[in-house]
Amino acid sequence: MKIFVTGGAGFIGSNFIRHVLGLGKNHSIVNYDNLTYAGNLANLETIAASRDYLFVKGDICDAAAAEAAMTGCDAVVHLAAESHVDRSIYEPAPAIETNVTGTFVLLQVARKSGIKKFIHISTDEVYGDLAPGGFADENSSLRPSSPYSASKAGSDLLVLSYVRTFDFPAVITRSSNNYGPYQFPEKFLPLMITNALDGEPLPIYGDGKQQRDWLHVEDNCRGIMMVLERGRVGEVYNLGGLDIEENGSLARRLLRILHKPESLLSYVKDRPGHDRRYALDCKKVEKELGWKPAISLEEGLRETIDWYKNNGRWLEGVRGGDYRNYYKKYYDNRDSSLRAIAKPAPKSSHV
Repeated sequence: MKIFVTGGAGFIGSNFIRHVLGLGKNHSIVNYDNLTYAGNLANLETIAASRDYLFVKGDICDAAAAEAAMTGCDAVVHLAAESHVDRSIYEPAPAIETNVTGTFVLLQVARKSGIKKFIHISTDEVYGDLAPGGFADENSSLRPSSPYSASKAGSDLLVLSYVRTFDFPAVITRSSNNYGPYQFPEKFLPLMITNALDGEPLPIYGDGKQQRDWLHVEDNCRGIMMVLERGRVGEVYNLGGLDIEENGSLARRLLRILHKPESLLSYVKDRPGHDRRYALDCKKVEKELGWKPAISLEEGLRETIDWYKNNGRWLEGVRGGDYRNYYKKYYDNRDSSLRAIAKPAPKSSHV
């Protein structure tokens, strides 16, 4: 199978590509990525010379470029997205353009190209804030809270509309919080790990009691491949880690593993509209495809910490100016940043 992967230089995408090429099933990959701030070809150094791998730099909003790169492919795994909630709050436009318009463009191109299976990768955040103890299954209402999750919910609905209207062969996966190697260090776990390793404060939003369902990226990649091979067209499959823990508790756990003091915890002003709980019911995918997570949070966390310890060169490579400017804006100057987004834009002086 020749698989067209969007966003393959990112965290989940690069792990997925390595997973597929390591299966020994004669699959080949076209990695289509625009190399924005989180796209990093260093994530794929180990397979860059493979005869079954081709990288094409391109924007998913560019129909002509996407069509040219997709020629001859059998399936699409659509991972490309503006995926960080904070970035979508401060700058919503890129999330809407990439996640909604980009998905629309790919659907059009994939229809024209005769793609046999289109896997749209979504998120548990489309279900919104759950009640204490609650779990979202695939029939739960979509109640997104941020521009990011709203853009993903919109793209999900667009994909499902193509299934219904055009008999398009699409399937959706919604995964919980992924973690593991090669994750850009603005995300919660790599941020906590790398700051702890450097002896720097660990910024925790609000009271740190937000509950998240943690899924190792290898389990997610395995689930995506199962859905690609055997998932039913028009269906949605939740892929959750079934390991739910509060952010503050998780930060304290990794400090214990690293033998670092809890005095490194630094509570900062919470972000607007911050959901308290995400948790997925994954009975459907287990019953239909036999998938369930295999890597426990304790095991995965220790492996991930070791990976960041042993990959300092990679980490320094991604800690460029863009990352540092983002960190300064959204953490060091958090109060002023929050005031800036809450303040109405000035009215134009032009009639």
